[in-house]
Amino acid sequence: MQAQKIPATVITGFLGSGKTTLIRNMLMNANGRKIALIINEFGDLGVDGDVLKGCGAEACSEEDIVELTNGCICCTVADDFIPTMEKLLARDRQVDHIVIETSGLALPQPLVQAFNWPGIKTRVTVDGVVTVVDSAAVAAGRFADDEDAVQAQRAADDNLDHDNALEEVFEDQIVAADLVVLNKMDLVKPEALAGIRDSVSAATERKVTMIEAENGKLPIEVLLGIGAGTEDLIAARKSHHEIEHEAGGEHDHDDFDSFVALSKSIRNVSEFSANIANIIADHDILRLKGFVDVEGKPMRLVVQAVGSRIDSYFDRAWASGEERSTRLVVIGQKGIDRDAISKAIVAAAA
Repeated sequence: MQAQKIPATVITGFLGSGKTTLIRNMLMNANGRKIALIINEFGDLGVDGDVLKGCGAEACSEEDIVELTNGCICCTVADDFIPTMEKLLARDRQVDHIVIETSGLALPQPLVQAFNWPGIKTRVTVDGVVTVVDSAAVAAGRFADDEDAVQAQRAADDNLDHDNALEEVFEDQIVAADLVVLNKMDLVKPEALAGIRDSVSAATERKVTMIEAENGKLPIEVLLGIGAGTEDLIAARKSHHEIEHEAGGEHDHDDFDSFVALSKSIRNVSEFSANIANIIADHDILRLKGFVDVEGKPMRLVVQAVGSRIDSYFDRAWASGEERSTRLVVIGQKGIDRDAISKAIVAAAA
């Protein structure tokens, strides 16, 4: 008799949509489930993995958290993801569920297709792809161009290709979804909900289930147990880049750039946050996240910024022997001025 397959859930979503917060809440309310995490981050500093390791949830010990940093999981399936899965499945102690958090720039399609790999397909099934959406960003039109203006320009120039790289990533993540979480609804006016739903629906020809959330808080039964078997369905959910592949193009992340900015300790959290907000606006930074050393505080400060919105909180005490430093991952479109941003972050701590 064939053993029951281990269900795996892929959590995807654009930069700063709240994936890590959603997973943290899931782990803290796992109701006895033993969960393994695979976390893929865009950037050398494993911020999300470190935050989740520090959450203290019994559902997921540190040895059950695997980080894949500085490499898009959708581009390194054979080199990184498949060996990681094989190693996880070879352990004596098995888990009840596998949760995979992709980077904000990853496309779910190649990852889900990897579950058809021999040795994985017989052991694991994709329970569902959950795409987390920053509702406030969508309401502000951050990932959508002016459609009327684009159509007018296309009508005037048949050779014009006005696709926005950010919008393509957003659409591809929606296309792959079995469930879309409209997160951060506490930042959205009720009358904006219909427009958000319309924007999500416009990204896919399928009717996809949507559910609203605040601060990534949802019952775990909503997120796990979908039972979609998405590895058998994903071939019909093609991404923009897969369509380009079929036409002879290649997929990479040259549209985006990331680096780690280092700085000294800060004195005033409010002043530092205000300075960071100005830096983000001046340099059109998409996402900024990391850890900050605050003078006189025994705790480490976590900073998460998307656009003009900056969240910060003390997550844990600095460990004995751990270097206290300020390290921030900066993510933007290709061409961002690394030197100017790094110098500005150092100045912001003064």
